[in-house]
Amino acid sequence: MAVGTRERLVEAAATSFMRQGYAGSGLKQITVESRAPFGSLYHFFPGGKVELAAEALRWAGAGYAQLVAAVLDASPDVVTAVGDAFAAAAHTLEATGYADACPIATVALEVASTNEPLREVTAEIFESWLDGLTARFAGEGIAPERARELAVLFVAALEGGFLLSRAARRVEPMEALGRTVAEAVQAALPAHA
Repeated sequence: MAVGTRERLVEAAATSFMRQGYAGSGLKQITVESRAPFGSLYHFFPGGKVELAAEALRWAGAGYAQLVAAVLDASPDVVTAVGDAFAAAAHTLEATGYADACPIATVALEVASTNEPLREVTAEIFESWLDGLTARFAGEGIAPERARELAVLFVAALEGGFLLSRAARRVEPMEALGRTVAEAVQAALPAHA
């Protein structure tokens, strides 16, 4: 199925935000990378960069949620699944020369105090991730309050792992955080698990 101009713009913006942040991503660069005429950007996104960014973040956020769910679903148990998710993130960092991390966190750090519409979009995406992880952990018999805490720990550790690993240019922080989160999930499981 052919990908249309609008979709190419969204994908190019998401990739650019992941690697360069919001401020470092120019609209001309995004249109060139998407092979779209510059005027088409404002045709599809009359609100300009903010509207494009909101759409790109939502698209990337949904994609990342599906990716994490696929990794978690492929594992034999929830503790292994957590470790596998962090291992997959470490692998992606190494494979891309520490360029590919999370576009949501990259933009969230940048806009949290300066761009309320985009701050709200990033908060909405993070909340959807937390809801999904909370449901998954609660489905393993973990009390709902503790399941929510573990979801927060998972997301914060994963995002922190991206940050520390990218800065250090090594995956040791991501791997250590993965072990820590897996141990926390193991400790929270009911005794029969």
